[in-house]
Amino acid sequence: MSLWEHSDFTPMLLGELDQPFNSKDYLYELKFDGLRALIFVSPEKIIIKNRHNKDITYLFPELTVLRNYCLNKVIFDGEIIALDEGKPSFSELQKRFVLKDKKKIDLIAKECPVIFVAFDILYLKQDLINLPLIKRKKILDTFLDNEVFIKSKYLENEGINLFKEVKKMSLEGIVAKEKKGIYEPNNRSNTWLKIKNIKEDTFFIGGYIDNKGGKTISLILGKYQEANLYYVGKVTLGKNTSLYREVIKAKVFTKSPFKDYQEKAHYLKPNITCQVGYLEVTKKGHLRQPFLKN
Repeated sequence: MSLWEHSDFTPMLLGELDQPFNSKDYLYELKFDGLRALIFVSPEKIIIKNRHNKDITYLFPELTVLRNYCLNKVIFDGEIIALDEGKPSFSELQKRFVLKDKKKIDLIAKECPVIFVAFDILYLKQDLINLPLIKRKKILDTFLDNEVFIKSKYLENEGINLFKEVKKMSLEGIVAKEKKGIYEPNNRSNTWLKIKNIKEDTFFIGGYIDNKGGKTISLILGKYQEANLYYVGKVTLGKNTSLYREVIKAKVFTKSPFKDYQEKAHYLKPNITCQVGYLEVTKKGHLRQPFLKN
């Protein structure tokens, strides 16, 4: 049975590396800051599914025009992105996730249309997943870009240089893929490797929250702006660390030191700092996917 007839599969997921590398056996692409999606499209219909196999077609009505560009049944794998000042912005894309009213969805689709970046093709009249990636790419190249559909460009042998450019432009990262690799639905494979552009900074600990289970706490982080401490996010801290012991020994206050955070917590005088890695700072000044570095 084909993937088209049995569409309840999830996309192939990626392994991860800390550093970029060069290899003649790999091709290298940008890692887009968006929503992973499988698109099932034919002249008659289109179905868009997220990485958890949930139908999200209703959220992106502007992508229904893809029916006009596909003469046969096709399954694309790729990323739905929203642009902000010419760069992919997950914060902009998140605005779609909370919408339920069809009129509001149609309005934002016209005012701020998304783009689907296709990086693989899994089906065209028949399953393609057992073909080498480089052959699937050549088949994908037969589809022309349009206003809501573009193909992900790739480089060969130049992983390190591509990553350097990504860092200069503050993009999310790159993906290295084995040219001869097959596509593995419902699986995480190291034939695809993401290398994230992790940013780092030092933040002040203004308090903490006890987590359920008692094995960790969540540090409440802040950054000073014009003598005021503003909330930027939380990170989890395990109990078997020197930082945990330092935080727990500190005097606790009931009043928040933050200008913009007043939730229930154990508040501290913000004189303890920690090094944190993160993907980006949102427009609200919050860290995306923060984690402790020390």
